Parts: sequence; structure tokens; C-alpha cells
Amino acid sequence: MSDSYDVVVVGGGINGVGVAQAAAAAGHSVLLLEKTALAAGTSSKSSKLIHGGLRYLESYEFSLVHEGLDERALLLRLAPDLVELKPFYIPVFANTRRRPWLVRAGLTLYAVLGRLRRQVRFRKVPRSEWGRLDGLLTENLDAVFQYYDAQTDDAALTAAVMNSALELGAELAVPAEMVSARLVAGGCVVNFVEDGRERTCEARVLVNTAGPWVNRVADRIDSLPRRRDIELVQGTHIVVSGIVERGLYYVEVPRDGRAVFVMPWKGKTLVGTTETRFRGDPDQVQPLRAEKNYLLRVLHRHFPRCRDQCEVLDAFAGLRVLPAGVGHAFHRSRETVLESDRDSDRDPPRVLSVYGGKLTGYRATAAKVISRIAGALPRRERVADTRRLRLSPP
Repeated sequence: MSDSYDVVVVGGGINGVGVAQAAAAAGHSVLLLEKTALAAGTSSKSSKLIHGGLRYLESYEFSLVHEGLDERALLLRLAPDLVELKPFYIPVFANTRRRPWLVRAGLTLYAVLGRLRRQVRFRKVPRSEWGRLDGLLTENLDAVFQYYDAQTDDAALTAAVMNSALELGAELAVPAEMVSARLVAGGCVVNFVEDGRERTCEARVLVNTAGPWVNRVADRIDSLPRRRDIELVQGTHIVVSGIVERGLYYVEVPRDGRAVFVMPWKGKTLVGTTETRFRGDPDQVQPLRAEKNYLLRVLHRHFPRCRDQCEVLDAFAGLRVLPAGVGHAFHRSRETVLESDRDSDRDPPRVLSVYGGKLTGYRATAAKVISRIAGALPRRERVADTRRLRLSPP
């Protein structure tokens, strides 16, 4: 292990490994510090989807959807053993807030933002096929639409990207926790503990991709002038005995209008997610009983046979990082925010923190990070293009 790096990344979730891969591909020396294990936090507790974010159209985040669909198309090509296109079904009932005309309009716009690729085509499912939709409730069912998005194993994808970074020359320290950092003229001096041993290294740029712990890491950087106010939102999923095989279902909860996924997952059925404000220690996040009951009610309503045939086998919870604000988290922006200690050409960043981020968009986020910190890094010969690097299961 060296005592000096171009880039030191803190956090081994999907954003952290993405930045490590992008920096190494650009020819830079990279060290990634992860305090427990790769994908130990949110990056193993997601909805396991690689998608453009159909519901983001409701908040007019068109550029986010467009980017997500482009990245989805890229990952389908680069990681065919990890990212698989799947049929999604949207049932519209008599009391569904999003009426058939609105769903059709949204899917049309989704297809346009996806450049009208074959992968973004959709159709209205004829009534004659409703009986084959895994026991979906048909009483008061007005319409069913089918479109396509992709599913992945989030932890396996994170490991694959890290392996790619290692092959490009990046280094990984795990378990290794950053305990402090000090800003200096040419970057940062970083102090961390690896396997119980105190170590120090220098970095031209420190990239903070600690997810829910992002401000905890920021608070350990001496004299850091900027940090974002954020809100942590808990998302819980339940795993039940398998009832869904035909595809993934995107259902609306009548009580609050939220969208919940019901999907096959490793021979079982995964249902999620919730959005609950979280104010505790991110290390202690746990599914709440109320969240599990909420998801069970959604499942029982849309798949009545599950009331007698399904058993809850597991539940897990992760945390999203959202900008602080008023109103329901469901309607808050999902744009990723990059916050640096300084931004001028004469004074390039020494620290950059990543707030938010989507599993689907990790590669695009990493490219933006490298572009943002380029002025602080020495010129190196690029060794690879992340748009062309194949990803294989670990």
C-alpha cells in the first residue's frame, strides 16, 4: 500500500466502487476505504432494479429518466450475466389514481426518453391474458399495461464493479475506517484504521461516497467549509414465499398513491418499498413492524391468494439520502448532488461529497465526479473507458 494517491474514496457502496473504477480507468492511483464490507449498506438493500424511474416523470425529472434509460441500455450490454430485462405489469383498478390514459401517456414518454429502443416498448395486455398474471386481482380491474425494465443482484453488481477497478490498478482496504482528514494545499492527509492498525496517506482528492454516513464522514474532515443538509429516508422490503413468476408488478397503494413493486427474487417474492423518515443511527436501521404490515396489506390486496399461501421469510431496510425539505419524501428530487470544498479553476476541489445516487446511474455519477475533480488531478494516460468495460459476476 502506498502513502500517496491521486484519489482516496470513502465508502464501498455502488457509488464508491463506481468512482474507484472511473478514476482507475482514467489512469489515476486510487485507494477505496470501506469500514465493514462492500455493499454492506444501501447498495445491498435496494429494490434490485436497473431502471429509468418511470415514476420520476410525475415530478418532471426528465433528464434523470433519460440518463437512467441510457445507463440501463449500457448495463444490459456490459453485464448480461448481472442485469436482465424483465416484463413489468401495471394494473389499473377502478380506484387507481393514475388512470389508463395517464399510464399510457407516461409509458409513451418513457419510450421517447429511452430513444424508442426495442427495450422500451410497451403494450396494453388484453383481458384474455389477465388470468395468467400470477393470481392478480381482477375485480374492478380496468386495464393492465406491460413494459420492460431490468433487474439485478445489487451486491453482486457492486462486487463486479470493484473487481473491475482492482483489475485497473485500484486498491481496496476493508475493513478500513477513515477516522479523520486534514485539508492541505495540495489535497488531504487522510487518517484511517485498517484491521486495527492506524495508517496515514495523502490524497490529491478525497471523494466521500459514504451514503447515509456522508455527513458523518464530512464532519471528520478538519476545516471542511461545506456540507449539505439532508434527510435520511428508510425503505423496507419484505421477502415472502414465491407467488410471482410471470414478471414484476408495479402497483399503486390506494391509501396514499405510492407505487410498490412485487417481484420474483431468487425463487421467492420481494415486495417494496416504504418511505419512512429516519432520525437514528444508520448502523442500527431495521424494518419497522408498521412497514412490514403496510407491505403485506399491499400484497394481500393485489394478490388475494397470498393471504393463505404466503409466509414472510425475511425483511430488510436501507436508507436513501434525500435533500432536506418539506413535503412527502416520495415527491422529493432523486437527483444526485456533488458538493465540493471549492470550485474555481484556480482552486480545484480537495474534497467532493456525493449526496444521493441511484443504483442504475452509478457509472454516470462516477463520470461526473471525475470530470468535477479533474482540475485537481495530474495528467495521466487513460487506460480504459467505463462505457466499454465488461462486468462479470464475482
